[in-house]
Amino acid sequence: MPDRSELLRVLGNEIVACRRCPRLVEYRERVAREKRLAYRDCVYWGKPVPGFGDPQAQLLIVGLAPGAHGSNRTGRMFTGDRSGIFLYQALYDAGFANQPNGVNRDDGLRLKNVYIAAAARCAPPDNKPLPSEIQNCRGYLEREIDLLRPRAVLALGKIGWDVFLGILKHRGAIPARAAYRFAHGAEVDFPEAGMRLFGVYHPSQQNTQTGLLTPAMYAKVLRRVRRFLEREPRLNTEHTESTERTEKRKKILTRRHRGR
Repeated sequence: MPDRSELLRVLGNEIVACRRCPRLVEYRERVAREKRLAYRDCVYWGKPVPGFGDPQAQLLIVGLAPGAHGSNRTGRMFTGDRSGIFLYQALYDAGFANQPNGVNRDDGLRLKNVYIAAAARCAPPDNKPLPSEIQNCRGYLEREIDLLRPRAVLALGKIGWDVFLGILKHRGAIPARAAYRFAHGAEVDFPEAGMRLFGVYHPSQQNTQTGLLTPAMYAKVLRRVRRFLEREPRLNTEHTESTERTEKRKKILTRRHRGR
């Protein structure tokens, strides 16, 4: 059986090859050809952006979509633009990254106990993916959740929040999304799914430069996430399954012994 790293790599290759959304394919490839003046000497990625991070992560971060001149240029989720500058600095300060910045796929950035994904994997026009485009990508996020089995999910903005809740609803873990309102600092337990959902404002330039979102606000939520993970670490499922099999065998042997 392939290990988790290999399965995530295979999924990542599948994401990179995706061409399900004609509008997004045309836009991401056109941006990669035309480029922004400041990056005219760069070779743009111009493809869907796979998830990135620690394959053993207990924390899954769900954002909106790659930036046209950020991830669509660098090929790694939420790097290369102002949103990434804010996000990776916050992750570094909270002990979830080995360095405070990410500029390209080979810059040495490593995440610790964190994996970063998004609701949509292609850069959308005006940074607004259509509902149908998000739906086309949802299966990728579901498979990442199944592979990682995270203890905590951090939604960057309302769309990431709603997409994750939509997955729980689809799986029967919650009856509806409406009962769980998004807010910065929101926190909800989902015992049936074995996860806790945290919400923060998206680190967009609009939010950070207007003061709606500050480093201190992110730091506070990330401290709560870290305390939660340290207080309730993930169960060793292999050991648990082995123990369950042992107990089941004991019960069978006991019944056999009583029947003699």
